[in-house]
Amino acid sequence: MVTQLAAGRVFDFSRVVGRTAVSGMGFTQPVAVAITGGDLVYVLNRGWEQISNVPWNRTQNGIRVGMVTIGDEPGDEEFVGDFAKRGDDPGELIWPTGMALDSHGNVYITDEWLNRVSIFDSRGKFQRMWGAEGAGEGQFSGPSGIAIDQHDELYIVDSRNHRVQRFSKNGVFLDQWGGLGAAAGKLDSPWGITIDQQGDVYVADHKNHRVQKFAPNGRPLAEFGSYGTGRGQLNRPSDVAVDSDGDVYVCDWANHRVQIFGPDGRFVASFRGDAQELSKWAKMSLEANPDAIRRRREVPSLEAEWRFSFPTGVTFDLVKNRLIVTDCQRGRLQIYNKLKDYVQPARTI
Repeated sequence: MVTQLAAGRVFDFSRVVGRTAVSGMGFTQPVAVAITGGDLVYVLNRGWEQISNVPWNRTQNGIRVGMVTIGDEPGDEEFVGDFAKRGDDPGELIWPTGMALDSHGNVYITDEWLNRVSIFDSRGKFQRMWGAEGAGEGQFSGPSGIAIDQHDELYIVDSRNHRVQRFSKNGVFLDQWGGLGAAAGKLDSPWGITIDQQGDVYVADHKNHRVQKFAPNGRPLAEFGSYGTGRGQLNRPSDVAVDSDGDVYVCDWANHRVQIFGPDGRFVASFRGDAQELSKWAKMSLEANPDAIRRRREVPSLEAEWRFSFPTGVTFDLVKNRLIVTDCQRGRLQIYNKLKDYVQPARTI
């Protein structure tokens, strides 16, 4: 376990969950994660791109929502089931991108290819869908991130229209803000979104290499980050989360890390991935393949395997006080606990 102390915070790396798989105990390009009030976690799998007419490639590419329980201790995660599949019929997905839960546990998923929102109940049964392509009020061009506030109103990032739109849970258009640009309040291909406990909205402003904070009515309040690879700098951020202390976690997508900022926008720390131990499910696969075990022993260092590869989605579990990151290209989740009552061990000479 890796413990990181930074600016008065303490983070423990907890574990890695999952492995690359098109179904069952694993994930295929996970891009978003949503958490219930308990241990049940929904993982949105984007799957592989379609590059041939092979039937297996069309039907088994891994697009789905996986349901897993993730308890407090490493190894107690369990696969529960999955739902949805590739296609353009009701209840199907092609380029799923964002996911959020309402107060009743219903699952809302944006699809940037189909330009619609699909709604499922907590067990994965399809309920309804809405949305249409366009640039008008209530229309979409590449909807991506989605967040739901305490009133069950939806804030949806309309990426190629460079704006955020607000809807009722039934899809009635309420408001919008943004527009293409780099000034405060403007956006360039925004991606992820979250809402803090005060109702303020945070948007991963992808091509502006920053996160912007807005009041619920779209008034700009603050921004975090600038372009680069240094401390506190970002390269095409893809998602954002906020904890109960106001700390802001940003998926620094093209820099292969998660950056942490304080409520005042000051840089706190970076996570680059710490998966030194294989996940429970990856160990099961490895133990069934003696050749793979031998090949791993020949590798001088496995450190590259620990690290993030294009982390895409991030959420903070306010109940368990833990950060969950979708490590997209490695088909897994990496989890960090934020410790409240950490006592540093005494040092002896």
